[in-house]
Amino acid sequence: MKRIKAKSARAQEADALVSHLQKYFADALGMLSSELGENKAFVPIEWFREEGKSGGGVRYVARDDKLFDRASVNVSQVQYESDESRALSSATALSTIIHPRNPHAPSIHMHISWTEMKEGRGYWRMMADLNPSIFYAKDKALFEKRLQLLAPEVYEEASAQGDKYFYIPALGRNRGVSHFYLENFTAKDDVQMAKRLIEGVIDTYIEIISKRMTQAVSEEERAEQLAYHTLYLFQVLSLDRGTTSGLLVHDENDVGIMGSVPSHINTALLHAWKETVGAPQDLLIDAILGCLDSSGAVDDAQKVCLAKVTREHYKKHPKALELQASGYVSVPTVQNHR
Repeated sequence: MKRIKAKSARAQEADALVSHLQKYFADALGMLSSELGENKAFVPIEWFREEGKSGGGVRYVARDDKLFDRASVNVSQVQYESDESRALSSATALSTIIHPRNPHAPSIHMHISWTEMKEGRGYWRMMADLNPSIFYAKDKALFEKRLQLLAPEVYEEASAQGDKYFYIPALGRNRGVSHFYLENFTAKDDVQMAKRLIEGVIDTYIEIISKRMTQAVSEEERAEQLAYHTLYLFQVLSLDRGTTSGLLVHDENDVGIMGSVPSHINTALLHAWKETVGAPQDLLIDAILGCLDSSGAVDDAQKVCLAKVTREHYKKHPKALELQASGYVSVPTVQNHR
């Protein structure tokens, strides 16, 4: 089976960029594994959209259980250039989430994608956010300082839009402590900006976690991390528009899309939050809990279940999509694929 890639010059340029960034990040994380962990390289896992006819992707997954709770660096390109029934020409993306094993080391989420329509219009989505279980003001300050240096012209807008997108109304807090988010973005030097931004975020993140991964950990700090991982899953499955859109477009990469979910959550805590979300999202929390046992473990079988129940929920309750997170601009991602 072979993935057929888009032929558009801009799509090829975006594919080269995200493939470069994937290797850049996987190599940097692999170096940390060789220095601090079990010296295990990330392994590639390939998936196919419509048996490769419409593209697919490769995700690099961590094997170093000493350093990483979960770590996945995904690249995909879905393309419909030969399908005249679709308005979308192609969508090319890097999406990555790293959950370190040590609770003192923050999680990171990054996403960058180029969407190209057949009528010629195209736009970028760029995201980078720092998500600690245990808060360190120095880490937040460093992360934000670097973002300001990397993208000075758009930082204020991206920071405000990110704070809006990652706010969790039911809990009255944000998912992370620093957020950068641009939607439907175009600029003259957009490819160069994207490369500079993501490489800079990667370098900054490696600098932060390399100092945190060897810190001593107490049982109370482990519990704090478990609570935060529960919050992360809660936000991703009940609010994150990107995750939901991916699930509604197709079911050929469910394990990969669920790669952002930590390995364990606190099911009792998640159940307690059910009362805060209102209808019909309370039904989604019930369905999520139905995929998990009391241990709260989330392995591949649970990921498939979570993907299925989330997809079914939003198909049954399409108005619940209006409750999902948004920045200042929303784009019709699911509709573009139809």
